[in-house]
Amino acid sequence: MSSTSKHKTLTQANDSFSKADFKSALEKYATVLQDFPNSKEAYNGVILSEMALSGEGGAEALFDYYEILKEEDKEQADEIISEILSNMDGTLDKLGEVFSQPLRDRLEFEDGILYDDFKKIVNETSDFKETFENIMFSTRVIITKKEDFVDFLDNLIDNGFSEMALTYLENALAAYPNDTLLRKLLKKLAKGKTIEN
Repeated sequence: MSSTSKHKTLTQANDSFSKADFKSALEKYATVLQDFPNSKEAYNGVILSEMALSGEGGAEALFDYYEILKEEDKEQADEIISEILSNMDGTLDKLGEVFSQPLRDRLEFEDGILYDDFKKIVNETSDFKETFENIMFSTRVIITKKEDFVDFLDNLIDNGFSEMALTYLENALAAYPNDTLLRKLLKKLAKGKTIEN
């Protein structure tokens, strides 16, 4: 197989994934991986296709993020997505367990500060970054409403906590793949990453 057909097959695989034809995408990525076992793009594609086929909604959001990153720096995009996929193993199950508990139980289980109280402190100090850094190692911020979660992620992105925001976003998008606000934050985060690099 020549490098031209490798590129062509990857392009076809990406097109199939974009059209939600995950089975065809998986087959094409696997074909490339057989001939080019070191192809990170094919490897990532296989995992994302398998995730999508098993009904994990976050796969499509991650694929979109991957495509945005590739426009700026393909090699770095491969590394970033590989790292995300390796870190995701098991996190969705843990997230599901936490959200299946009643809110009161979660608050008793967590040793933390409610987001409303955290915001009051931020308003007093007028410095999200410093306030968050002061509490992040000693306590957790407990978020009970979706709008607070979006606000929190937005603040994390604006204050240089991109990696942390991405971790939260991955988990949230896995549970709510078509959420417009979460997808907007993902695009904002991707733009920030490409500006920094």
